[in-house]
Amino acid sequence: MIVTVTVNAALDRTLTVPVFQIGYRHRSSEALTLAGGKGINVARALKRLEVPVVATGLAGGRTGTRIVEELTAEAILNDFVRIAGESRTSTAVVDPTTGTYTEINEWGPEVSQAELEMLLEKLHYLARGADFVVLAGTLPRKVPTSFYADVVRDLSRRDVRVVVDSEGDPMAAAVEASPYLVSPNQREAEQLVGQELEDDDDFLMALDAITELGARNVLVTLERGCIAHLRFGRRTRRLRAFAPHVEPVSAVGSGDVLLAQFLAAIVEERPPEEALRLAVAAGAASVLEVGAGRFDPQVAAGIAAEVELSELEPARS
Repeated sequence: MIVTVTVNAALDRTLTVPVFQIGYRHRSSEALTLAGGKGINVARALKRLEVPVVATGLAGGRTGTRIVEELTAEAILNDFVRIAGESRTSTAVVDPTTGTYTEINEWGPEVSQAELEMLLEKLHYLARGADFVVLAGTLPRKVPTSFYADVVRDLSRRDVRVVVDSEGDPMAAAVEASPYLVSPNQREAEQLVGQELEDDDDFLMALDAITELGARNVLVTLERGCIAHLRFGRRTRRLRAFAPHVEPVSAVGSGDVLLAQFLAAIVEERPPEEALRLAVAAGAASVLEVGAGRFDPQVAAGIAAEVELSELEPARS
């Protein structure tokens, strides 16, 4: 089983608006409402892969009730802590004629220390026997930036493998807590190492730097693939994988799908090359659909055969 944690869950509403222009009145041709937040997106993708998953986190107010209802409607097992504040709503506009995606995200609720402690207690229970616990997304207001780092240390003492996918100070603090895996996108990786990443040497430097900060494994998601530093047994591999070009409908959440498929492959004890190939293919398949975390596994299987995989220079010992 995999447990995903979404501390700043949202109700995501996506409107499809052809020829969208700022300042004009439009009618959407399609509307989609889903429970959202990075951890929930990962859970949705794992559900499509038929991997046992439980989504947890914080949910409050009428919006929080709707988030739980949407998850239940998708048959995604969930166990959220109810909080006093109102969960956030996110609105996005997709223009299929230009391929643009415009997002407007609310800040999210304020969260008390007592509510965080209830979440930690729930995590202690849910993490028993879990293959992974995934901490993903931003933190709500009033939550300390050390929250993810504290959870990583707590669960690591309980022999639980923890994955972190966040940004900014919460991500930097979590990396230093030595999680099993961190999965930043390129921009988030640049924040961690303090410089732009443009070529192979830059990315190799970033992989080394992030592991030296504390992460045991690193998966940097890119626009069409990923670059990874992976420890399997006593051997360390640094691999690069790129998917063939597909015409995107919406790229939002593709990194969450990539991470979900990678973890599913690790749970199945697949070799690192195959895990990355499947992960990148799933991420590519997800850009063909509107709605974060949604993809067709059969389409992904077809793309996997065309994924380009290469080994980068040996990791420093």
